[in-house]
Amino acid sequence: MEFSLGDLADRLGVELSGDPRRPIHGISALVSSKPGTISFLAHSRNRHHLRGTRAAAVILTQEERQHCPVDALISATPYLCYARLTALFAPRFAAAEPIHPSAVVDAGASLGPGVRISANAVVADGVILGEGVEIGAGSVVLQGSRIGASSRLMPNVTVYHDCVIGERTLIHSGAVIGSDGFGFAPDGKEWVKIHQLGRVVIGNDVEIGANTCVDRGAIEDTLIGDGAKLDNLIQVAHNVKVGARTVMAGCVGIAGSVDIGEDCALGGGVGVAGHLNIPPGTTIMGMSLVSSSPPEPGVYAGGLPAAKRGDWQRNALRFRQLDALAKRLAKLEKALEEGRT
Repeated sequence: MEFSLGDLADRLGVELSGDPRRPIHGISALVSSKPGTISFLAHSRNRHHLRGTRAAAVILTQEERQHCPVDALISATPYLCYARLTALFAPRFAAAEPIHPSAVVDAGASLGPGVRISANAVVADGVILGEGVEIGAGSVVLQGSRIGASSRLMPNVTVYHDCVIGERTLIHSGAVIGSDGFGFAPDGKEWVKIHQLGRVVIGNDVEIGANTCVDRGAIEDTLIGDGAKLDNLIQVAHNVKVGARTVMAGCVGIAGSVDIGEDCALGGGVGVAGHLNIPPGTTIMGMSLVSSSPPEPGVYAGGLPAAKRGDWQRNALRFRQLDALAKRLAKLEKALEEGRT
């Protein structure tokens, strides 16, 4: 795959500084750049790597152009420009034929124009696949689910019954959409299953990572808003609402009936207790435990960083003594106040 530098400038809508005919056949990191590739400078702290770059061109700001010894694409947002550039070089492996002979497609399914279904996939009765949908090898789409135009399931994705997936959404391998939420009621002897009667409804332009699970609602639906991006190994429990454009890093765990606003960001390993509300625009730093609803948008963090074992043990001991220390302090303050009067 090869483009001219001028073609890339036109496709990305940025200014060209250099030879428009220069061939570009790939992307490389600035620190390990290769001849014939294009790289990018996202931050001035990495400027020193420009001096010895072997890349044919670099994406950078106008302010950094003077430091670059090779051709350049000028962008006010080099990292965003790089992100858009990757779409041009990303490999696509379309199925060799529209429906593989080993795929099982029920006669009651509705397939739009250009649908491709790979080997050993299963599409059940009542499923509706929009135009250009791709179902990867071994994936399963159960009864009554709908997938919007140009969405893709990578190999071995499972979509349970009656789920709705919007347009241009990408779901990676091992993800499970619409499994039962964790609902049981005690009768004094055992746990009685609460059958989950809701759905999962996923918006447009969503990406869901490998081995992520999105549970169906107990009565109402679990909702994932337009443009949300979920990393690998995330658990989204029943009745959760994830706002548009919210992003979550790996190993996030969201308990049931949490309402997460638009444009939020949850770092890796964040845990959110059930029935909470996270305001739009909130950031939760990695490994934090959210046990109460944040009162307003902002950046929140919790948890203690790792320390040497001896230091940690001493601090843990002091932590257990905090309540007794607080009571002693309150007693001393009271005695001081009474002494003044």
